[in-house]
Amino acid sequence: MKLTNGKSRKAERLAALLAVAIFLFSPPLIIIVDRLSASSVSWLPLYLFAAWGVVIGLTAWLMEQR
Repeated sequence: MKLTNGKSRKAERLAALLAVAIFLFSPPLIIIVDRLSASSVSWLPLYLFAAWGVVIGLTAWLMEQR
């Protein structure tokens, strides 16, 4: 088994983070969250803000690791 160096490992993790971000902001998932509102309260703004915060937080965590 060949070990990868730190830079390629970081690139792999950032590519995985990009895939997660694309999934979180994909239109089918956003439509599902938008239709969850049984009452007059829409969960879409909260979902978008939370997903955005998760992506920003994971990016900062990945970039600061040594």
